[in-house]
Amino acid sequence: MTPRRIAVFTSTRAEYGLLQPLMREIKDRSGLQLQIIASGTHLSTQHGLTRLNIEADGFTIDAEVDMLLNGDSAVATAKSAALAMIGTAEALDQLRPDVLVLLGDRYELLAAAQAAVLARVPIAHIHGGETTEGAIDESIRHAVTKLSYLHFPAAEPYADRLRQMGEAPSRIWTVGAPAMDNIAALDAIPREALERDLGLTLQSPSFLVTYHPVTLSNDAGLSAMQSLLTALDETGGTIVITGTNSDPGSSGIRQALERFASKRPGRVALVESLGARRYLSLMAQVDAVVGNSSSGLLEAPAIGVPTVDIGNRQRGRLRAPSVLHCDEDLEAIRSTLAHALTDEHRLLTESRDTPYGQPGAARRIADVLQTVPLSPMDKPFVNRPITGAPSVSNP
Repeated sequence: MTPRRIAVFTSTRAEYGLLQPLMREIKDRSGLQLQIIASGTHLSTQHGLTRLNIEADGFTIDAEVDMLLNGDSAVATAKSAALAMIGTAEALDQLRPDVLVLLGDRYELLAAAQAAVLARVPIAHIHGGETTEGAIDESIRHAVTKLSYLHFPAAEPYADRLRQMGEAPSRIWTVGAPAMDNIAALDAIPREALERDLGLTLQSPSFLVTYHPVTLSNDAGLSAMQSLLTALDETGGTIVITGTNSDPGSSGIRQALERFASKRPGRVALVESLGARRYLSLMAQVDAVVGNSSSGLLEAPAIGVPTVDIGNRQRGRLRAPSVLHCDEDLEAIRSTLAHALTDEHRLLTESRDTPYGQPGAARRIADVLQTVPLSPMDKPFVNRPITGAPSVSNP
């Protein structure tokens, strides 16, 4: 029997880290053939040229979709999305996959999904049904859901939201978060090796910081990030900052981070891309994960590290007890950082309580991809009874 061709679209280091276990699972199965479409920041020298990481992990990139333009304005982002759609259409025509796998909610995923729908390639969407009310990702994620054929949410409340959106229950599988697979399989890098690599010694309190643009904020979250850096600086501890993504407003945030790090050598390290193994290994060594990245909600609780989640970028997502949320003002950040470092909160965090399931998501997804019927490709809208809604009469 001819193996099913499963194309995986990846455009950022973070989403690749989550996709990696599934990519290995697909690659290792005789009934499936892995195809990789690399795009976005993977092809950008400014963002670490992380296509090299994909190849270093033993994968072959089958198609590249170059889409990034100079500038991070709304217009430049929209033009980049247009290029992503064109390039993905060409890649799909070249590779002729049976399924296209998309994970998450970035703008380039919507472009790839549009190309797949027009090419009549069924989409398998991972991490649908979630909410991030403080970012444009919120609407993009739900739009990708309505374009997708197979759904792999990370938790049952998200699966229920997909059903609420009219998606057929027979095409929804609650599999848990793929991040749990990475954590279970982690061959952690020793602390001393991490310190040599980073060029600094981890002094307590130590923080792993990721701050991305807040795309629904007037200044993309720049003022909030300045408050965050002020609060972190006051702790006197060690700070490792990962690079920001390519959303609108990223250049201002990137420049501020570079200035902050350059003035504090030996204490602050700014690393464009750590890669999944270094990132998780470092996460296990620090005292808290800080910023507005989803990794603070997904990976950090399962590793047993407190999270300080700032602002509204992740508002609406399921949260473990170890995740502390705070507003974007300086005093709120100060007090929440202090609480995260208390013995009481550290003890609570050690339970590793997480709402995102157990390891095995990659295997569960691959099982479905290998066996599920892919025809017909209709999209039935499954209505749910609406309770408590007022009646509407025609005039």
